[in-house]
Amino acid sequence: MPTIDGQVLKLYRPGQLALTALPPLSLYVHLPWCLKKCPYCDFNSHEWGAARGEAGDMPWERYLQALRADLESSLPLIWGRTVHSVFIGGGTPSLFPPEAIDRLLSDIRSLLRLEADAEITLEANPGTFEKDRFKAFREAGVTRLSVGVQSFNDRHLKAIGRVHDGSQARAALEEVAAHFRTFNLDLMYALPGQTLDELASDLDTALSFQPPHLSVYHLTLEPNTFFAKHPPELPDDDTAWDMLDLITQRTGDVGMERYEVSAYARPGHRCWHNTNYWQFGDYLGIGAGAHGKLSFAHRILRQVRWREPRLYMDHALQGQPCASETEVSPADLPFEFMLNALRLREGFALSLFSERTGLPVTVLTQALLEAVQQGWLVDEGGSVRPTERGFDFLSDLQALFLP
Repeated sequence: MPTIDGQVLKLYRPGQLALTALPPLSLYVHLPWCLKKCPYCDFNSHEWGAARGEAGDMPWERYLQALRADLESSLPLIWGRTVHSVFIGGGTPSLFPPEAIDRLLSDIRSLLRLEADAEITLEANPGTFEKDRFKAFREAGVTRLSVGVQSFNDRHLKAIGRVHDGSQARAALEEVAAHFRTFNLDLMYALPGQTLDELASDLDTALSFQPPHLSVYHLTLEPNTFFAKHPPELPDDDTAWDMLDLITQRTGDVGMERYEVSAYARPGHRCWHNTNYWQFGDYLGIGAGAHGKLSFAHRILRQVRWREPRLYMDHALQGQPCASETEVSPADLPFEFMLNALRLREGFALSLFSERTGLPVTVLTQALLEAVQQGWLVDEGGSVRPTERGFDFLSDLQALFLP
């Protein structure tokens, strides 16, 4: 059992904030390897082949040991708290064999107070699909699979560097639907050369599997990616807006609600883990490059793990998984809270702001007034929510709360 050192004890001392209660706690686990790095991806992902040189014949063996050591060293920060959800992201977590995921979840259950019906999500790639593999993940304890389809069109999949084709995506989804009561399907739009009719075809195929949850993302050119250096030709802004309107219409027609900027769900199938992020809940992040946010009575701490997998494993196994830890300043909290909460279509109760930040609602007064005047927010007396215009200009709305 790890000892509580002086650095940890400092987190419990009086400070500038006064939280009346701690928010719900989630666990994020990062598995950083992919078969191939996608040209648009700015996540901390590394090609699987190189991992054999980093961790021997079984690349996941030492990594699992490091994750357990990471979790053990983090326990003093979350003593007594219940974990309500687990999200295993990447990278491509479905590259790990089911027995590795089973061991990972067993380690988590042995070390943490995990809620009995906790949502446990695993990200999966159709390029790693084998018959009964997804069934084995279900038997290991995964309750929700998130499948990164992106498109069913082979030309578009090739253009964005995906390792699967449309037929593999369809086969994977058939297997997922057979074994999971709830699952997510990821799509992207505004792909290189994509037309509105081609997006409609992708939507028709996706909705034919009756996904309980759909995440739809606009392809963006992120810094430090291959696409940033060699940008493809993308649909113009007007076409992209038409695509988003089509997505919202088609999902609404089949009973799915757009409850967040990029998330659509059938009743009872919203992602609890992501909703906790958007409501400024807490999450412990373990694994290479993982980020975390943990609240204490008088401060909020952000952590970042070592990014490079070999470096992460070396440090985690020595009980030092964090590359950096910083307290969030009170001046930054309004923006950090709004950056998340304003993504929710239903908005939030203003009392939640005080509960999750330890600050009075009055620090928001001027920015809220300006947002209402711009037509971006509706103030409903004790709660606020973005308007349709606010959703369209979300970045500008969030920027009002910058320090």
